[in-house]
Amino acid sequence: MTQNSFFDQTLTPEAGKARTVTERLAGTVALVTGASSGIGAATAVMLAAHGAAVALAARRKDRLEALAASIREQGSTVLVLESDVTDEKQAMEAVERTVAELGRLDTLINNAGVMLLGPAVGAPLSEWQRMVELNVLGLLYCAHAALPHLLRAAEEGPRRVADLVNISSVAGRVAAKGRAVYNLTKHGVGAFSESLRQEVTKRHVRVSLVEPGAVSTELADHNRPEILDTLRPLIASMQPMQAEDIADAITYIVTRPRHIAVNEILIRPTEQE
Repeated sequence: MTQNSFFDQTLTPEAGKARTVTERLAGTVALVTGASSGIGAATAVMLAAHGAAVALAARRKDRLEALAASIREQGSTVLVLESDVTDEKQAMEAVERTVAELGRLDTLINNAGVMLLGPAVGAPLSEWQRMVELNVLGLLYCAHAALPHLLRAAEEGPRRVADLVNISSVAGRVAAKGRAVYNLTKHGVGAFSESLRQEVTKRHVRVSLVEPGAVSTELADHNRPEILDTLRPLIASMQPMQAEDIADAITYIVTRPRHIAVNEILIRPTEQE
């Protein structure tokens, strides 16, 4: 968790005085997908530190249980959801269980995703299918199930605002060779996010897009060995960001006062061109 951050003492128009970290999201519930490692795990820790009850969704239950135990030690409420969001039913059940067991849903962090790179010519079709299923359909299933609850939270919740944060990538801004289908999925996430934002923003559901550059997580590890060989020199040429850096940006978004919506954040390592 980031220490001595901007969030530690921020003046609110309503109170006119500083609020502590643990008060910022008190009484709210957040669901984080892809929470078993990386950005998802770091975000869950930070949201809990700011007072939210958190639901952790991912396929690796052992990782989720370990993370949940750590968060509970800090006095926070946690729900573990072993879930594959590429399955429509499981995605819907993750949302419904969050609401049923934690009482509400104020924040959805659509973080689950996969990056499988390489030339389009001769690429395994299964890799393309996997990226579309997780980066696009999984995100859509979760958003569809969550929206009614987020709209209700914006009307009745303690903060009278709700957040849907979609995690995209620099690849959602800039297309590059060897990333054709990954680019496709992330550009699609950006288009969906902006259209949905326009639809629900007057109802105080804030839709935000986070586009990280190089981050030191497991994301690249799922590539074929020959692709990893081409990625390692690129990664070694700079100091990448850490998962906590992106979690800090996400936390900034969802802790803004009701009248402020952060629509989009593009965030790169300083050395990334």
